Parts: sequence; C-alpha cells; structure tokens
Amino acid sequence: MVIDPSVFIHPTAIVDEGASIGLNCKIWHWSHICRGAIIKNNTSIGQNVYIANEVSIGKDVKIQNNVSIYDNVIIKDKVFCGPSMVFTNVLNPRSAINRKNEYLTTLVEEGATLGANCTIVCGNKIGKYSFIGAGAVITKDVIDYALVTGVPGKRIGWMSEYGERINLPLSGFGEWICKKTNTKYILRNEILSKVSS
Repeated sequence: MVIDPSVFIHPTAIVDEGASIGLNCKIWHWSHICRGAIIKNNTSIGQNVYIANEVSIGKDVKIQNNVSIYDNVIIKDKVFCGPSMVFTNVLNPRSAINRKNEYLTTLVEEGATLGANCTIVCGNKIGKYSFIGAGAVITKDVIDYALVTGVPGKRIGWMSEYGERINLPLSGFGEWICKKTNTKYILRNEILSKVSS
C-alpha cells in the first residue's frame, strides 16, 4: 500500500491494505482503518477509532477519541465527531441473527457537529452545519443549521456555520447576522438559509 509522506500514522495504528487515505491525514494511537474505507485530505483520526469498510469520510473532518464508524456511514467535509459519539447501522440487532443485508445508510452533511457521547441511529440524515448536543440521541432526520439536544433529540434552536447560537425562533420569519463573520441568515417558516458572508 502506498501512503503519501504527508500522512502521519502512529505506530500502534492499523491501516489495512486497500484503505484510501488522503493527503495530510493524521491517524493516532490504536486506531483501525479497514481496507475499503475512504478518508479524504486533512482529516484527523483520534485515538481508539474504528472505521469500517463501507465508510466514506470527507476532507477536513475531525474524529475524536473512541469513535466507531460502521458500514454505510457517509461523512461529508468539515464534520466534527466528538469523543465517544456513536453510530449504529442496524435498527433491530440480535446476537443470533445476521442482519448485514439490512444495514441502513447514515449521511452526515458538510460542517455538522456531533457532540460528545451523542448517538446517531442509522438511516437518518444530519443536515449541513447542524449541531447535535452532547449526549443527544438522534432518531430522525435533522435539518440544516438545527441545534438538537436531548433524548430523544429535539430541535431547540439554530446554529451558524461559525458555531454561534442564532437568535431566531424555531419557525416563522426573521433575519440574523453573525457578529463574528457578518454572515446573514434568513428564517422562512422552518427553513434557515445563509444568504451572504
């Protein structure tokens, strides 16, 4: 297997033959990357991370310690996976029943944050730049820019691309400008959109 010299792989990490590792990636202690995994440029894989065969990870992703990413998980660019957060890939697992043909796809869109110890139940889409709070359990799709907390996860607000809480109601009409970036966001009914930066 040819690994670009820009990639750092800790001596305790295992990268199986056939895994695709992009430029400037870092793979830290005791992590295991399976043969079919695709990891794009500038991604950081923390300690004790497992990445299965049927996994695609975008550019500039940060995966913190103790995260397992199972088959059928797709992670787009600039996603943050907090420490010990959890993905699943089967809705009704049983030890004695093989359900590998029932894996559901989970899609994490660009810029999303998945907080420490949250759980993403398989088959759901996590919207762009959404923010899943620590310990939340996600059982349904999350819309773009949503701030979701609790068990089960419930939308309690909005977050900007910069990571600031947006002072707008959950639904209705309104505008908000990020003081850090001068980016303008517009709320129309229950859809929040970025309109300028």
